[in-house]
Amino acid sequence: MDVIMKNLGLIINATMISTPPLLFAALGSTFSERSGVVNIGIEGMMTIGAFAGAVAACFVNPWLAFLIAGLAGALFGLMHAIACISLHADQTISGTAINFLAPGVALFLAKAMFDGSTDTPALAVTQKLPKLFDEVFPVGSFGNNVFSAYASSYLVFVAVLIVWFVFYKTKLGLRIRAVGEHPKACDTLGVNVYGIRYFCVIISGFLSGLGGACVTMATMNQFRPTSIVGQGFIAIAAVIFGKFTPQGAMLACILFGICNGIKTVASAGNVVSPNLISMIPYVVTIIVLVLFVGKSRVPAANGKPYEKSR
Repeated sequence: MDVIMKNLGLIINATMISTPPLLFAALGSTFSERSGVVNIGIEGMMTIGAFAGAVAACFVNPWLAFLIAGLAGALFGLMHAIACISLHADQTISGTAINFLAPGVALFLAKAMFDGSTDTPALAVTQKLPKLFDEVFPVGSFGNNVFSAYASSYLVFVAVLIVWFVFYKTKLGLRIRAVGEHPKACDTLGVNVYGIRYFCVIISGFLSGLGGACVTMATMNQFRPTSIVGQGFIAIAAVIFGKFTPQGAMLACILFGICNGIKTVASAGNVVSPNLISMIPYVVTIIVLVLFVGKSRVPAANGKPYEKSR
């Protein structure tokens, strides 16, 4: 029983660590997709956020660094918005370009700032996001594994509540959902379609940047070229699985987080090849997409550039 409880605690702990980056990014993707703009540049926005957060944390308060990471992601969200909304570029191509550009910028700046190294300096404990309930429970106990998590692990679930409230209890949320379905009808009613979409895509980048910072300022302690690899695409899969709703995306991200938790516990025994174990989250992602992508109703105007009537 002790072994079972210990492993369960480790899985929950790993889930609490793995879920926030995915969930912040998935919430951002939900904003963009529901407004009618496809954003597959989530991966790149997470990467630049991860880099900006890790660098800023070397010089300023961790929470300010966390905010800077979000702003870095928002900047690339703005680039995507300009290309897709104002210039009517293909949204998939623009997102792909962001996924190449953002990591390239991060690596270029890392080499320029840190004597040719692609890694940022390791952060001290005081430079990372704080842990809540640290030292409240004995080290290694079930309570410590479950509750002693980084503040971002709790903050992201507050963000889910806020996003849900915005989407379903405010006039702004109604307009976001309407613009993603019938932008022309919204335009005739006086709704600023371009303004709503700009807001959503920029918020998408901001939340993705926060997700990236969760990796380098909590899960790890520095930025590396492989810090984010794949997580942005898993977040997009979570949004599809969650039927483009914040609550659905949350459940999907928790599922993927549990897969990471199982991977962590399974790799501890060295019974199975670590390469096979590392495949677990990605295999589950593929299975989920195969089973559920056809059942998710995509917003009617998603991916369709809108040109304002003159």
